[in-house]
Amino acid sequence: MASELFDSGLKIRREVLGAEHVDRSLAAADDFSRPLQELVTEYCWGKIWSRPGLPRRTRSMLNLVMLTALNRPHELRLHIRGALNNGVAKDEIKEVFLQAAIYCGVPAAVESFRIAREVFVEEEKARGERS
Repeated sequence: MASELFDSGLKIRREVLGAEHVDRSLAAADDFSRPLQELVTEYCWGKIWSRPGLPRRTRSMLNLVMLTALNRPHELRLHIRGALNNGVAKDEIKEVFLQAAIYCGVPAAVESFRIAREVFVEEEKARGERS
């Protein structure tokens, strides 16, 4: 059931991750996974990402480090795109992963660099197709 918090979270989630991805995730939800989609949309996006204390760019960079530390490549790929959407530059993403190498471990950062390079290529290709 939609609420004001859900609607606010849905708007932010679409802006950061892209409407296509978010709509696909919500459409794929079934009776088992729908409660998680609602929870994530309401609280992660509607309650936390909407807070004024940090700009979206900073939240994105924090997510990149945390997802590197947690070894969550699927979510990392998604949040690299989100970081780009939030104005984080490739060079800043590089610096985030270098910082993560020291505090989270070199193997984790190596994987994050690999995933980022793939995302950058995919994004450049998609931009070329839209031109």
